[in-house]
Amino acid sequence: MKRVAFMFPGQGSQTVGMGKEFYDAYPEIKELYEEADKTLDFSLSEIMFTGPKETLTLTENAQPALLLSSIAIHTLLIKQEIQPVMAVGHSLGEYSALVAAGALSLEDALPLVAARGRLMEEAYPAGKGAMAAVLEMAQEDIETVLNGMPTDEIVDIANLNCPGQIVISGTKEGIEQASAKLKDSGAKRVLPLNVSGPFHSRLMKAANEQFAKKLDEVAITEASIPVYANVTANPVTDNEKIKDLLLKQLYSPVRFEESIQHMLDEGVDAFVEVGNGKVLSGLVKKISRRTKTFAIQDQESMDAFISWYKE
Repeated sequence: MKRVAFMFPGQGSQTVGMGKEFYDAYPEIKELYEEADKTLDFSLSEIMFTGPKETLTLTENAQPALLLSSIAIHTLLIKQEIQPVMAVGHSLGEYSALVAAGALSLEDALPLVAARGRLMEEAYPAGKGAMAAVLEMAQEDIETVLNGMPTDEIVDIANLNCPGQIVISGTKEGIEQASAKLKDSGAKRVLPLNVSGPFHSRLMKAANEQFAKKLDEVAITEASIPVYANVTANPVTDNEKIKDLLLKQLYSPVRFEESIQHMLDEGVDAFVEVGNGKVLSGLVKKISRRTKTFAIQDQESMDAFISWYKE
């Protein structure tokens, strides 16, 4: 039996029309979407299928949309008796991984991530925070620059994605100052990201108390497979630990590259991106060029993966 790891994408991977092909083709997926709309008390499926893009991109919509599309695809893979041996998600994707691992129910996870999105938006005034991707610069060198920043401007490392791609997050002014300093210090490029807030930085701590209350309202059970946590890059199955890490995840860096390295050490035949987009499979290729990857977002890509898995 092939050993596969499932990966679940995070915010930024959403596109209008996502999931529609599976919704039209499979009655059980249509039912899943209809249940989700009922759970959320608004038509998330309509926003996903017809947009507009600006509405889908709102954090409180994008997060449940990505979760739902990932779990729909996961449902179809399980029906084909394809079980991953481990899972990982990027930021919001960690919730999809936990649903796939049976630690969270979809019914609990959908309103939870919608609330998470809303609290992340409210944690820092709109337009006052920013994020940027720093290309081709070592983590230590980035940290040296950030440690020399003025104390009134907060800038933190937010995502450690792959060799040569690290994302920083903080105040708008801080990101602008840091970007200029990083370029002067040897970064190949510093690209501003199209996001609405300073996610995975200390500025998100303001959302902590409210989000802790939301987490207390949902049942988290032991995960059936190891889920590699963003905060530690280590496998977790224990429900209390999962809860603690989800809280810290809001304001801690996403250690994606390290997670993938640890998963590679455990031995997998392929990494499978379950959900919209191909961002994570692209990152895995940069971490380990020889590793086999699949990105499933439509029937064609699903069929290709299933035929490889079953041959």
